[in-house]
Amino acid sequence: MVNMHYVYLLKSTKQNWTYIGCTDNLERRFTQHQRGEVRSTAFYTPLKLVYYEAYSSKTDARSREIKLKKHSQTKELLLNQLSNSLNEASSSNG
Repeated sequence: MVNMHYVYLLKSTKQNWTYIGCTDNLERRFTQHQRGEVRSTAFYTPLKLVYYEAYSSKTDARSREIKLKKHSQTKELLLNQLSNSLNEASSSNG
């Protein structure tokens, strides 16, 4: 079985804030975010996992993460595509 790598988008349920990350274990990493163990997201908990992409190549996943973080137009296209999901994450309470 291929070890998968994930690019994911989290949304704070208490603030209008999103986070993009990359991991090889999505469930573990999301738990770390929720517990406040990740410095960059601790202030924004609780969080919702809104979106993820799976890659068999770590290089492809990392490239996609960097593109989403550094190219505002690419990120904006993704956020527009996910507008309903992001709104639902904002309106839910944890």
